[in-house]
Amino acid sequence: METILEALPPARPAEAHAVRIAAGLPGDRLLCTTLGRGQAALSLAETRPEAEVNLWFLDRYQEQLLERGLPRPPRALRLFCSADPPATSDGRPYDLAVVPVFKSGEAELTRDILQSVFERLAIGGHLVAAIDNARDRWLREQLAATGETVRVRPDESDKPETVCYIVQKTSPLKKIRDFGSEVVFRDRDRLLTAFTRPGVFAHRRIDPAARHLLNAVDLAEGARVLELGCGSGCVSLGLAARHPSIEVHALDSSARAVDCLQRAAEYNHLPNLTVALEAEGRVPDPGGYDLTLANPPYYADFRIADMFVEAARMALAPGGTLLIVTKQPNWYLEHLPQTWNDVAQEMVKGYHLIEAVRPSL
Repeated sequence: METILEALPPARPAEAHAVRIAAGLPGDRLLCTTLGRGQAALSLAETRPEAEVNLWFLDRYQEQLLERGLPRPPRALRLFCSADPPATSDGRPYDLAVVPVFKSGEAELTRDILQSVFERLAIGGHLVAAIDNARDRWLREQLAATGETVRVRPDESDKPETVCYIVQKTSPLKKIRDFGSEVVFRDRDRLLTAFTRPGVFAHRRIDPAARHLLNAVDLAEGARVLELGCGSGCVSLGLAARHPSIEVHALDSSARAVDCLQRAAEYNHLPNLTVALEAEGRVPDPGGYDLTLANPPYYADFRIADMFVEAARMALAPGGTLLIVTKQPNWYLEHLPQTWNDVAQEMVKGYHLIEAVRPSL
């Protein structure tokens, strides 16, 4: 019978190396991140059925990919999508943490994850971190900054691709860095504050595309607005601040983006702004929105753009408007006229604003 791991794609080299090393270390409260489908956590959960193995995701889409491929999840495994590492079920710190790292990953996000995971370790607990760079020095330096001894476990294959490190926690971190940032910006006559963290789109700044969306929108009182892929939420904040009767609902698959925007809505006293963790574009009250906005990412071969357009079609009332900002307009100009009315394009400082109207039923 095929095992769960055999049904999933092979683990990335760094994750495979990390779990080989972690398998030889003690622990029954484990915290894992993943570069793919949680292969390290699954392997450890299958070999330690009495343990608690918590697999932490920052993105709901990645979590859902694993959920769909897990008809029989191991008893020890629990999945979490959250802005910060989850706590154990009994509140005690972790014995063992496994963090595989891409050499091409975002440096500040990696530092943030390493720090937050290390904080959750018990004294005497181990952090295992591996990277897909056999000549790595950067990750080792980050781990050495904890003040602990870093043990090296090289890739012993004929063509080494990775290196793995073990750090045992002997004392709490002496210095905790705050990687978050406040972004103050003006929309019309009001100054607003957004919050960002590593891993959230447009960290430490307001994205120019967000500014173009804000400048392009005029809303009537009582309008209902949906933002797809809100990131730090500057667009939603600006529109919600224009009048208390305007209702704004924002979606993002990033747990950190949702957490940042929830915090900003409270900080700026905007009870008319709500936000939800959502990876498939599902919205409350479909067919009840007047305007849907989006700045879709350019990767994934327009898979996300296609999902956003379909989510907007379901969310908008007949006659409602879809407004997209992009630097790659051709896909939208080719596909939108097939099912949308009045498709129009405007160029603004290197960005394309694409507008379309949902047809009547």
